[in-house]
Amino acid sequence: MDTKTLPKVDPADLFESQKRKALQLKKSGAQERIAKLAKLKEAINANAENILEALYLDFKKPPQEAGIEISGITNEIDFINAFLESWMTPQVVPTPEDLGGEASDSKIILEPKGVVLFLTPWNYPFLLTIRPLVACIAAGNAVTVKPSELSPHSATLMKEILGSVFPQDEIYVFEGGAEVATELLKLPYRHIFYTGGPQVAKIVIKAAAENLSSLTLELGGKSPSIIDNSADFVEVAGKIAFGKYLNCGQTCMTTDYVLVSEMRKDEFLDTMKATIEGMYGREGPGINSTAYARLVNRKHFNRVKNLLQDALDKGATLVAGGQIDEAENYISPTLLADVGPDDAIMKEEIFGPILPVMTYKTLDDAIDFVNQRDHPLGLYVFGKDKANIDKVISQTTAGGTVVNQTILHNASPFLPFGGVGYSGFGKGNGYFAFLDFSNQRPVMEIKAGKWA
Repeated sequence: MDTKTLPKVDPADLFESQKRKALQLKKSGAQERIAKLAKLKEAINANAENILEALYLDFKKPPQEAGIEISGITNEIDFINAFLESWMTPQVVPTPEDLGGEASDSKIILEPKGVVLFLTPWNYPFLLTIRPLVACIAAGNAVTVKPSELSPHSATLMKEILGSVFPQDEIYVFEGGAEVATELLKLPYRHIFYTGGPQVAKIVIKAAAENLSSLTLELGGKSPSIIDNSADFVEVAGKIAFGKYLNCGQTCMTTDYVLVSEMRKDEFLDTMKATIEGMYGREGPGINSTAYARLVNRKHFNRVKNLLQDALDKGATLVAGGQIDEAENYISPTLLADVGPDDAIMKEEIFGPILPVMTYKTLDDAIDFVNQRDHPLGLYVFGKDKANIDKVISQTTAGGTVVNQTILHNASPFLPFGGVGYSGFGKGNGYFAFLDFSNQRPVMEIKAGKWA
């Protein structure tokens, strides 16, 4: 599809048909929704090889990493289907005595919001589109989806998969670029789910304000890993490297920079360098590697390359990596030391395979450094000193935190996932996503008391 051409299906006409469908979906019971999600799971599993191929064609995501997108979706379906009936059961709550007390009834019912718009990203295109979509379907909504045009093979396949399971007045996928999103944002969706960067988020917020649409924003920011002196550096290095270089660093919640005590800086850098070389080889995985993803396109490659060069020009030390191939949008796993706090690489989200390391004199200094910046999507703290770990958690704010690991909190359906402030708002995962796509409607039946 030419991204300068608007879609053949008229967004306004589709919106009206989805509004009508939403009234029907509101009446659907748990078993009907469970059956739909089971059918979606079958379609995902049947297309597993096609999903792996689409992700490789879009930015050479290796099958070992691409499989996470499939299992993340199917696990979410299994989890939600196991609990959906209980979630949909009205929650009975007490009634104050002066409103009738036990003689009156109060309850909370969760009803669908109606027609929802999804604007979703390219870095985990299937996972970050279909996993939240599962909760939105479970909540009984009709949905219009606009995936990122930067992963076109994935977008086309998602359209085919979802179209094979749902009629278009229930779930419909628009392909295309920013002009399609612009047209969609003119419509009065009851809720908008957006995953991406803060600049586009501001556009989404303004559009939502025009129609008083509620929002879920999953953004990003500069997520730190704070390493306490009590940590085992060999263990820490392996865990940080895994989370950081997964998907070529294109993960919104991954470690964006490390804070380590200046007295153990050299030890950490040596350990981290050895870990990177042990995982990827002394010269990096190489441009012929099929086990290492690429930056998604030339624009993003140039942005990350320029961040690296700017840091080096301003005095940063290249400790490991730094291999670049423009034709392949390839940057090897890279480790930097001696980065300045005012360097560009410390002011914007890297979203690439470069890890800056900064030092602190005291743990209080590290906490102050984090608190002087926007609240991150993730904050990771490593160490064996529980008092210090508790101190970091209690004196900082973040969308989520993992102790002695990174990014894994998003894999748990029992934990809410989302940002705070500049890193987003609204929550995903399991019940928390179901709640985000639902209206919590109080119902009170007065039977006795002074208001009867």
